[in-house]
Amino acid sequence: MYTNQKLGLAGLCLVIGACGGVSNEPSGPYETLNDSIAGSGALGAIPVGLPARVEVGLFEGAGKTWMKDSGVPWDMRYQYFTKGWIDNWGWGNYDGKWALDYMRECDAQRFIPVVQYYQMNDEAGGGEDQFLAKAQNAATMRSYFGDLKILMQRAKEFAKPVVILVEADGYGLLQQQSAGNPSLYAAVKDTGLPELSGLPNTVAGWGLSFLQMRKAVGATNAILGIHISGWASGKDIAYFSVTDALSPEVTKVHDFLAPLGVGSNVTGSRYDVLVADPLDRDSEYYRMTRNEDRWWDAADSASIASKSFNRYAEWLRLWNVRANLRWMLWQVPLGNSNHQNVANGGASRQGYKDNRPEYFFGNGTAHIAKFADAGVIGLLFGAGATGQSSYTNDIYTDGQLFMKSRAGAILRAGGVPLARAGTGGSDAGADTRNVDVGTSGADAAADRTPADAVTGTPPPGDVSKYHFENGTQTWSTSGAPIVGLASSTARAFAGTSSLAVTFNGAAGAPTIFVRSPGAPAGSTVAFRIWLPAGSAITGVQPYVLQGAQGGWAWTGTWRAASSMTMNAWNTINVAVPGNAAPLDQLGLEFTTSKAWSGTAYVDAVSW
Repeated sequence: MYTNQKLGLAGLCLVIGACGGVSNEPSGPYETLNDSIAGSGALGAIPVGLPARVEVGLFEGAGKTWMKDSGVPWDMRYQYFTKGWIDNWGWGNYDGKWALDYMRECDAQRFIPVVQYYQMNDEAGGGEDQFLAKAQNAATMRSYFGDLKILMQRAKEFAKPVVILVEADGYGLLQQQSAGNPSLYAAVKDTGLPELSGLPNTVAGWGLSFLQMRKAVGATNAILGIHISGWASGKDIAYFSVTDALSPEVTKVHDFLAPLGVGSNVTGSRYDVLVADPLDRDSEYYRMTRNEDRWWDAADSASIASKSFNRYAEWLRLWNVRANLRWMLWQVPLGNSNHQNVANGGASRQGYKDNRPEYFFGNGTAHIAKFADAGVIGLLFGAGATGQSSYTNDIYTDGQLFMKSRAGAILRAGGVPLARAGTGGSDAGADTRNVDVGTSGADAAADRTPADAVTGTPPPGDVSKYHFENGTQTWSTSGAPIVGLASSTARAFAGTSSLAVTFNGAAGAPTIFVRSPGAPAGSTVAFRIWLPAGSAITGVQPYVLQGAQGGWAWTGTWRAASSMTMNAWNTINVAVPGNAAPLDQLGLEFTTSKAWSGTAYVDAVSW
């Protein structure tokens, strides 16, 4: 990701010492720079669901156990979600179960799961240089955001905090390829996805799609991070344009990203955190293989007009003040001064040198506190390419694994507490999301009884708006694998009949709907839904779609089939917004994960 070809800049070759002035010896008590709680100088709220301490995590793929076996109470565990994740790269159904399994695996090991949603570059049509072109392709974006929808559904099903970092460097690529114009065309509404029908077909709308999809699905436990590239303005503030003033470059990028979800917008929420990766490979790798100097001066006295940790911290602080959002630093290199400067094949000390682990963990917690005051609430370490240093063989001068021993000591002592400064600011005031962080999965289902997910005995008679006693009442279907709708006496929530929805075909996300339903603004529409055991239905989503007067705004309530009772009636509500214009549609979307033939039933749709 970090290549100077993006900016057309020549690399430099001055090399700063590998240790960067950081002591090689562990310190005694882990004290901060002063008596105040770390982060006291930062603005913005810590996202709901995250603890008030600096989170420390590592990259670890599904099925791996090093983190758990290390005995260190790591906070977070992250994984790339590249194109193909949705069906486990061909080894599963097209239903996103692999994602849910990874989230639950992290949770079982007591780590908060972190997703790097990095799918765009693997979509058909090219690589990084075609990022905008692919965003302008309606068919590509329909598939892309369809996958995102399933990720949000699975995140909601997980029901505990999950951090989703969106498209590393993608926003920087959009800024450069659009010449900084957030109003340039991108396929959003043109995807045909009803959840995105109220957003503009613009680059700004593309950024808002992640917020809107979260809202539409109701994945309130998903914490969304927007990636801020240090080179997005056209000047690489961290490695090449190091004597340029920082504020103008922050302003250029902030002004571009504000309408994409950093500022207030029509979705009513913002991104929850800012995300940056200081470097994707160890510093010495760049010096040895590309003759580029990407070392940072670790001295506390280093000028912010130099290639230094202090300059990067100042850039973070300026962003924190401007956006009123906290930071997560992701994919931080793992090299230390004892590595051999060779490609890492797994043997002791193999890998390239860097000074970031030593800077943060080699001499107390003062540097963690400094970055916390600039807004940082998370430090996630991992290699961005093969051959780089790793926490599994980062043997230090004392014969111990560096991250396991040094970061482990800090985490076992309780980590670095954070001040919960700020309230999220006026822009964040519209974000009313909240999350129950107590339980998840089957445990959560047993511990709560949502008002919109109950079963029960049907009332006598049937006074519903849509009771299906005398036919389909003008309900229609759109999309395979639904092949028929009919009034049926096989099941009934109330009265004697219901609407039988017949499926026969491959996986899909079809809908049933009625035009001009008449449900008034502010009303709550109840759907009674019966699903057969063993079906391929993985989720259902009642929705309302406003007409042209309401800008075709879409509102839905998604429920995982796993949270419903099979072979029984379940009630799911969807709220019509209080300011809604007359509705164009009232409907119900089904999601199926594989080929299936069978029948579901709907009855007693009322408000």
